[in-house]
Amino acid sequence: MNARAPSIFDVVVGLIKQTVAEDWIEEMEITSDTRFNQDLELESIEFVKVADALNKYFGAQVDMQSWLSGKSIHELIRLSVGDLVEFITTALTEAV
Repeated sequence: MNARAPSIFDVVVGLIKQTVAEDWIEEMEITSDTRFNQDLELESIEFVKVADALNKYFGAQVDMQSWLSGKSIHELIRLSVGDLVEFITTALTEAV
């Protein structure tokens, strides 16, 4: 990986902020522990838009739809930025 390339975490946070595009999110500190439902209070359509942006950025090797469809409703409610970053990291590593 290029030393100047953004980390997966930075890409995820950037795409979240870009997709939500609200003033309040620009000032929010998003960490690995930030939860999509509880902390960001994303509507399901907003989360779908974030997932779509991630698919476009990372490509076919990151199959968000399959990963999310395997989660229970409770897992989806508790989903954190760190969980998503871990999934993407694993998917990209396995694709190499």
